[in-house]
Amino acid sequence: MPSPKPKTLRPVRPNAGLQAWYRRQLDKHIREMHQSLVYWLSAEYKAQGLAMDADGGATLAMRGSLRKLAHRWQWVFDKLADSLSRRIAERVLSHADAGLRAGVKGEGFTVKFTMTTDMQNAYQAVIGEQVGLIKSIAEQHLTEVEGLVMRSVARGRDLGTLTKELEARYGVTRRRAALIARDQNNKATSTLTAARQKALGITEGVWKHSLGGKHPRPAHLKASGTTFELAKGLFLDGKWVMPGEEINCRCTWAPVIPGFDA
Repeated sequence: MPSPKPKTLRPVRPNAGLQAWYRRQLDKHIREMHQSLVYWLSAEYKAQGLAMDADGGATLAMRGSLRKLAHRWQWVFDKLADSLSRRIAERVLSHADAGLRAGVKGEGFTVKFTMTTDMQNAYQAVIGEQVGLIKSIAEQHLTEVEGLVMRSVARGRDLGTLTKELEARYGVTRRRAALIARDQNNKATSTLTAARQKALGITEGVWKHSLGGKHPRPAHLKASGTTFELAKGLFLDGKWVMPGEEINCRCTWAPVIPGFDA
């Protein structure tokens, strides 16, 4: 006789609206930073042009001023990182709890959610990862901009050429922010959902492949339908992973109700 299939709840999937909201928050600040840098550089070029003095004093002054401006924008993103990380963690947790609550209600159960130590640890881990990534958006962008500006000055390029290079860098930063919003929404949902389910005594899940994407991971596709422990995940491609944990992974899982078979 085949073993009975475990009875499961419906998966809690990442909220696309939260991802879009997260991306808009990042995009707004990236756009303001970019516009501020372009405005300042335009003023500097018009004020002194590319005819730098022989001893490099004007170039050094320009670098110093640029670094002061970069410092101010890094401070803006550091503050944003602290506030936005908490907001996204709160919203993802609320979404995960709502999905789990609806699932158990559909099976005739009621649950009381409490903030256990493990839940608090997972919550703080989600916030900490967001903080580091949001800060890194400004760090990488500002470092690249300084390099572009200094190379432009050294080679005697005009403002138009530099502006095009800055627009290209702006595009790169926006795309990275979009990836962060998508990836971290998926990962935070996975982390907080698993922690909440474990707190309720749910210890297993059934892997569900999203069946989306142009290039699905073969191991993730093959894992669909496999029961695994929420505390460990599945050993795929040489490492232990949870659904939604890897970059661009849209897999999820159906939590197994303990003590029931379908």
